[in-house]
Amino acid sequence: MSDGPVFPLPEYLRRQSALLSQLDIHSILLIPTNDMKIRSNDVHFPFRASSDILYLTGWDEPKALFVGHHDGEEWKTTLFVRDNNELAERWEGRRVGVSGAQERWPVDNARDWESRLDTLEGWIQTKSTVYIQQGHDQDLDTLVNRLVTTKTRERTVSGKGPVSIVDPSPLLAELRIRKSESEISIMREAAIIASNAHTHAMRNTKGESNESEIQSLIESTFTKNHSVPSYGSIVAGGDNATILHYHANRDVVEDGSLILIDAGCEVQGYASDITRTWPVGGKFSQVQRDLYEIVLTAQIEAIEMCRPGNTWSDPHKAAVRSLSEGLVEIGVLDCSIEEAIGKNYDGRVREFFMHGTSHSIGLDVHDVGVIKPNGDDDGRLLEPGMVLTVEPGLYFPKWVETLNIDPKFAGIGIRIEDDVLITDGDPEVLTASCPKTVVDIENTIGKDV
Repeated sequence: MSDGPVFPLPEYLRRQSALLSQLDIHSILLIPTNDMKIRSNDVHFPFRASSDILYLTGWDEPKALFVGHHDGEEWKTTLFVRDNNELAERWEGRRVGVSGAQERWPVDNARDWESRLDTLEGWIQTKSTVYIQQGHDQDLDTLVNRLVTTKTRERTVSGKGPVSIVDPSPLLAELRIRKSESEISIMREAAIIASNAHTHAMRNTKGESNESEIQSLIESTFTKNHSVPSYGSIVAGGDNATILHYHANRDVVEDGSLILIDAGCEVQGYASDITRTWPVGGKFSQVQRDLYEIVLTAQIEAIEMCRPGNTWSDPHKAAVRSLSEGLVEIGVLDCSIEEAIGKNYDGRVREFFMHGTSHSIGLDVHDVGVIKPNGDDDGRLLEPGMVLTVEPGLYFPKWVETLNIDPKFAGIGIRIEDDVLITDGDPEVLTASCPKTVVDIENTIGKDV
């Protein structure tokens, strides 16, 4: 049971007002939380509330619905929640309940979840547009679809009744893409915990290891700091690091190999996302170091582009150019730098760097927000308050024969990722405390073994 929302109530009220002010007064807004997800048979995955309901209310229990409706004079908000039930709570945990939600949450009224359909049927019939995120509450979806499509006598005689369904997600995404100072404060905390977790893994590993053991070092640090993984941790040694979304995390990492760890944590709903690559034996080989320095230089140059007024694609362009220069210089690519880059930044470098450089991060790891609102290849302008990852990489899989990889590079995968806040001036690297230079990494590995 939550003691209350994460942020002061006025912050939630400002968010609600910013959304509702964009809607016609003859509309109704319905934001349900996520449903419980079955893992297998009668076992559920741990519940995680909808990011949008967290953003608008801070409510983190299952079976909840936020409603905004205009009463003719002003917008009113209602939160439908599960009421207290002693027997259910003895099995499943304490609930805030209707009275607790009414007292401590940023809404005008709280009502019992079980009453939502009867209550909303009357409200919806007086509106013309229903803003709803469908796919979370099947009974609610059925009600809305019936009211919009069924010809009633009231609709025929007076012309009143809902005629359209609109997804409010794009409006919410545009609000969420810029973080408030309160949100940034929590994201700094998540970044520090994740940085400490990666550092802890480095300090407690030296020589041959198992991916699962290193994963436990990372995730135990999350747990000790009252956080949870913000996504499935990637702990990939040797050739496994060339698989972007590797999740088995169970192989032996041989002494002399690199290990790539992509792992972040979630604090009060907000995510961090870090990738570090390092030699489990404690020292980079010359080949490993050469490739690592190419990726690190690309990342530093991409971070430098994270400034207001630059476009979303500028960090990626900087990374592509830097990686291309490095690969041509050491002979991995036998072409000109411009051929490596490509006309649309899709040249031969994509043989070894096949993903984008950045994504937004916040309440979701891959956070919401339209990056290219007009289909513009350069994307929208970066603005203060935006937070994005910067994560160039190079991947040389042994098993992809068509790439004709030089054996000395085969089986190496390197990615370096930080979370970066756009400010009015220099970019702020939220994850800066996590070692990433060759010297800092080598000075950290195995220090607590």
